[in-house]
Amino acid sequence: MSLNIVTLVGRAGRDPEVKYFESGSVVCNFTLAVNRLTRNSDEPDWFNLEIWGKTAEVAGNYVRKGSLIGVQGSLKFDYWQDRSSGATRSKPVIRVERLDLLGSKQDTEQARGDLSDRYDSDGF
Repeated sequence: MSLNIVTLVGRAGRDPEVKYFESGSVVCNFTLAVNRLTRNSDEPDWFNLEIWGKTAEVAGNYVRKGSLIGVQGSLKFDYWQDRSSGATRSKPVIRVERLDLLGSKQDTEQARGDLSDRYDSDGF
């Protein structure tokens, strides 16, 4: 038996980037900041999110930097060749299958201010 399920609740680190393809497919990418319950520091864990289809359009329309969201999906790795060194690089990505908009509009506006003061918007 194998299982690859990731469930996260956190705040969007930046506004989603939505891309439309000629085929009709839609993809949305952004980062998610998640505070660890066991840590004493204010540093979050950052996750790269990839969302496809109608859910990508919803994220593009309603998620903004600082929005509180919940996601469920699976972990995958993107691989590519580094142009300068030719080395194979990789990064973990959460492929989101379910998106829950959790915060109120007031919460989102307040979080935007908090995130821009505390965290790098690129997630690193």
